[in-house]
Amino acid sequence: MNHKTYAGIPEEFAKLEQAKIVLIPVPYDGTSTWQKGADKGPQAFLEASENMELYDIETDTEVYQQGVFLADSVTENASPEAMVEAVHQATKKYIKKNKFVTVFGGEHSISIGTIRAFNEMYPSLTVLHIDAHADLRQSYEGSTCNHACAVYEASQNTNLIQVGIRSMDIMEKTVMDEEKTYFANDMAVDDTWMDSAIDQMTNNVFITFDLDAFDPSILPSTGTPEPGGLLWYETLEFLKQVFEEKNVLGFDIVELCPNSKEKSSDFLAAKLYYKMLSYKFMKEDAEDEYDNAFQKPEQKKEHFKIY
Repeated sequence: MNHKTYAGIPEEFAKLEQAKIVLIPVPYDGTSTWQKGADKGPQAFLEASENMELYDIETDTEVYQQGVFLADSVTENASPEAMVEAVHQATKKYIKKNKFVTVFGGEHSISIGTIRAFNEMYPSLTVLHIDAHADLRQSYEGSTCNHACAVYEASQNTNLIQVGIRSMDIMEKTVMDEEKTYFANDMAVDDTWMDSAIDQMTNNVFITFDLDAFDPSILPSTGTPEPGGLLWYETLEFLKQVFEEKNVLGFDIVELCPNSKEKSSDFLAAKLYYKMLSYKFMKEDAEDEYDNAFQKPEQKKEHFKIY
């Protein structure tokens, strides 16, 4: 990728040593099963970010001044398993450097690696999975690292909260914890879902955000669009509340499948990423140190009951 800095920010805010935030692009589309093109997502996202205003009205901040380092892309594609391990190692490397680590895909299989890294580094992890699809298959098309398996591992060893689900295979019900799953059809008529979901989270939260969680009326450029999705302001309201009430450790955003004739989806993805950073750092001065407090080896991890 030919981007010198994230969103074209000045070099002084883009150096690894000073930056609190790391952005890892993962242009991978090895296991998608319908529309191809998610490997072009990071490039389209970065191009849209360069055309975005960097002052956030809602939080009255310019979060880029916290420092955003644009890491080298993870380009491993020998196999889904090799890609997941490369993402896992890259994510873990920057957590250990005391950074707020973010990842932009690529299709959802990349999240197996990001979640694995955060789960190894932090105790009592909640994974907040915002998506149209359950992604709970143990394996699919011969691989446990398929996009349809994106949060199966998380369902077994983290506190998995799923939001926006409206498409799944019946076999996934045997894995799913329905008390921690917020289906889109229920969310449409029940305005208590945000508080309920947050109440079920532990303090440490990692967010994996599949862009097909959004309704295709506002984000059509994704590999597997589903009707009946989230809209912009309700999504921001929920995310802001999560960032305010919980310790969000990092996040990934996946499944932007850019269309040369439709650029609004790219821009929405860029704004979503920047909004999430703005919520994370809205109460911090740029001069404040960032302490990610990752897990020390002697700490014991909490095991979550799987229903």
